[in-house]
This record gives sequence, C-alpha cells and structure tokens, in this order.
Amino acid sequence: MGKKCRDTIAVSGGFDPVHVGHVRMIIDASKHGDVIVILNSDTWLRNKKGYVFMPWNERAEILESIKGVVKVIPVDDGDRTVCDALNSLKESVDLTYFANGGDRINTNTPEISICNKLGIELLWNIGGKKIQSSSSLVNDHKGMKHSTEGNRS
Repeated sequence: MGKKCRDTIAVSGGFDPVHVGHVRMIIDASKHGDVIVILNSDTWLRNKKGYVFMPWNERAEILESIKGVVKVIPVDDGDRTVCDALNSLKESVDLTYFANGGDRINTNTPEISICNKLGIELLWNIGGKKIQSSSSLVNDHKGMKHSTEGNRS
C-alpha cells in the first residue's frame, strides 16, 4: 500500500444553496488536508426544509469547483446523519478529520460517537462563526420576489 501523502478531511451538509459561509468553511478545512464533501440528498433536504432549491448534481458541481475539494460524495442519510459515509471514508481513504462549521457544537452533532469509535478527529468552528444561512437566503429571495411582482415595468 502506498504512503498517504496528505490527511483527508470531510465536511458535510445540504449546501442548498451554496453560499460564502460554505466556501469559507471548505477553504479553512483544506488547510488540514484534502477535502471530501459529504453532500446530503434531495430527499434529506425535503424532509428537513420542505423543499430543494438546487438539485444534488448542481450543488455537487459547484462544490467540486472549490479549491481544496478532491471529491463530492452522496450519502445514505436516511437516519439524518452522515455516520455511514464517515465509516466508509475511514475504510477507503483513512479519513483523518471531520470538520464542523460555526453552527455545530458537541451537543448537536450526532456523528461524535462514530468519530470517536473510528479515531476520526473532530474539528470545530471551521470557517469561523456562522455568517449566512441557506434557508434565510431562500426566504429572503421569496420575500423580494413577492414584494416586486407588482412593480414590473
């Protein structure tokens, strides 16, 4: 087996839509190793938010274009976690880290126990504090659309 050149770090989320906070988190994560994005499914988004703003393949293509990302993978997120993906990545690429953005803490991250069991180090506040929300962007857009519908020239 060849020598591992760089550590690998996983980030996960719905990224719907992708925004500057996501980009900053991924760039910060890339300082720790090659980034693998675990991208939640459209079904997961519908169950969590009630809608899908951008389909999975479009979100994946955007995320793959961010510097430091080596791969975007789908996840079986039926249990609303990415535990299965972390387990698979530990086996396939010897995953080193699991990064969590500024809105995650050790009381709202269900993947803590699998990371501890597998020896995956958890990193917190990657990318800094939460600066934007995908849901807020979508809701703000909906509000702007409704407020300008009658103002067409």
